[in-house]
Amino acid sequence: MNMTLDSLIVKLGQIVAEFGTRLIAAIAIWIVGFWIVKKIVASISFAMKRHDVEPSLATFLQSFLTITLKVFVIIIILTTMGVQMTSIVAVLGAASLAIGMALSGTLQNVAGGMIILFFKPFKVGDAIVTADGKTGIVKKIMIFTTELHTFDNQVLFLPNGALANGVITNLSHGKNRRTDITVGISYGDDVEKARAVVLKILSKDKRVLKNPAPETFLASLDDSSVTLTVRYWTSFDDLLGARADILEAIYKEFPKNKLNFPFPQMDVHMKK
Repeated sequence: MNMTLDSLIVKLGQIVAEFGTRLIAAIAIWIVGFWIVKKIVASISFAMKRHDVEPSLATFLQSFLTITLKVFVIIIILTTMGVQMTSIVAVLGAASLAIGMALSGTLQNVAGGMIILFFKPFKVGDAIVTADGKTGIVKKIMIFTTELHTFDNQVLFLPNGALANGVITNLSHGKNRRTDITVGISYGDDVEKARAVVLKILSKDKRVLKNPAPETFLASLDDSSVTLTVRYWTSFDDLLGARADILEAIYKEFPKNKLNFPFPQMDVHMKK
């Protein structure tokens, strides 16, 4: 009885010692392996920057490489803990099927990221408007998501699948952009004078292109106003600044030329 108990204790001690050794080795592999992964990705990132690899492709490859190498490290850790490779392959096969069904949307994001990189509807640095109205600058295209910085400095992470399948407006494509501004004047005001004032404002702004020439025309006769359309072209970089300054100039110059901005109004006739 004593011999059996002693041998059981010895065997249990051997198991604990072996498991402790494997656990320590696994922890060491975890720490060192993830450190090596970080260094490898950093080195490849530096090499891609040195060889002027397109930022869109560089961020995608970094994300993909990081995930792949970390999965490889985890497999080594499992093997070190005593898990048989055949068991790992069997589990990975079953898990791949289950995960593929459960994360079909995630796999669509991976495919969407590849489509974006291949067809290039946008790239890092472009200003875009998404199908659901999100506007900003593309900062990173990663394996699952695209990082978008809005103009008010919010950071959005958009799924690549939705971006690849949705309507994307790329504001950065096209060097010059047209701007249309609608301006209302009161009935009875001189339309020709209003047109002359607007064209004078546009001619003084150096950001407004001479070709195509700016134009102003009568667009509609609304309930309370005569509506003019002001149309001109600028470079993309001057788009917002020029629009704001031109609107302010119109607001200041119209009253000086006895041109009135109309207010919504209704005439009521009383019958006795």
